[in-house]
Amino acid sequence: MLRRALILAVISSAALAGFGVGYSRAQNSSGQESQPASSPALAAKIPKPDVPAYHAEPPKGPLPDTLDPAQFSDAETQNIYALAAKIKPILYQQPCYCRCDKEVGHKSLLDCFSDYHGAHCVLCKKEAAFTYTESQQGKTAAQIRKEIMDGKWKDVDLSAYDTLPAAK
Repeated sequence: MLRRALILAVISSAALAGFGVGYSRAQNSSGQESQPASSPALAAKIPKPDVPAYHAEPPKGPLPDTLDPAQFSDAETQNIYALAAKIKPILYQQPCYCRCDKEVGHKSLLDCFSDYHGAHCVLCKKEAAFTYTESQQGKTAAQIRKEIMDGKWKDVDLSAYDTLPAAK
């Protein structure tokens, strides 16, 4: 009987200790989320979503040139690079979800078309085509960026860019 009571006491103590640790962790994590982020110290503690590099403001100086579309052999790449050249300031303000910021050191979607990366990356092409289409509808860089972050670029059909425009 004494042995049974001792075993029950040990199990109960272990269970209570486990619940206490779990409760403490839950309180600490939810406490951070419920506090307002108006304080810079508190805002720094709240984890940010994993968003690739981009520039939040329009460029202050000259931007790098995009590569000449004529150097590419396929129509899709030529068309996308031609579109990219028309919207450099907007591309400058967009993230690129192929993660070239970590892999290649790019600072925005514009960098993908300032080098050969965009020629070989379907994600970059889709984001650039999406950015161009949305900008033609009058959307701001910030509005387009939100849509890119929401993944709306994934629905772009690149086959629309597979034909070169007729020679004039």
